[in-house]
Amino acid sequence: MSDIPITTIIDKHLQAWIDKGLNALPGKTEPEMANPREPVDNEGWQKWYPINSTVTDSEIEDLENQLNYGLPASYKAFLKHKHFYELYISEAHFSGQEIRKWRRHLVDMAFDGYPREFLIDEGYIPFADWSDWGLLCFDTNNKNIDNEYPVVLWDHERWDHFEPFSENFKSLLLKLDKESGNNGS
Repeated sequence: MSDIPITTIIDKHLQAWIDKGLNALPGKTEPEMANPREPVDNEGWQKWYPINSTVTDSEIEDLENQLNYGLPASYKAFLKHKHFYELYISEAHFSGQEIRKWRRHLVDMAFDGYPREFLIDEGYIPFADWSDWGLLCFDTNNKNIDNEYPVVLWDHERWDHFEPFSENFKSLLLKLDKESGNNGS
């Protein structure tokens, strides 16, 4: 496995989003994530910027208790690195990491998104969207050291099929980063 830190991959792709001018959303953003010199534009959009995460170990532990599963150490590092609204790496879309709302988004994804009996109740923790047709999930049925679960791809039209996708979260980010270099995303 490469020695590239996951934080380097995250920062690179967040910066690419900003460089392309795609870091804007309709309505107001969280004040800490907005530049006060860039107010909401005439069409109602406001730019957002990634900021250092305020996520604590205690908050992650609360999330793990709510999910009833431990999270991978590498994913905890991801949560504790940056707050952002959207992060695209290849076909993966990580969203809902904004300050004060990150945990609610992950809980909603697990319990209020696609029917929970297909995912969380079967040991699959969704954490990112895949293109417009699926989810990336941690497969808690295959535990490893530090809860570094394999990542599987779930197609919402094939609810009972989980395609192995990567060895763990870090290898996922490395794979997606490599793919993004090949497809320009």
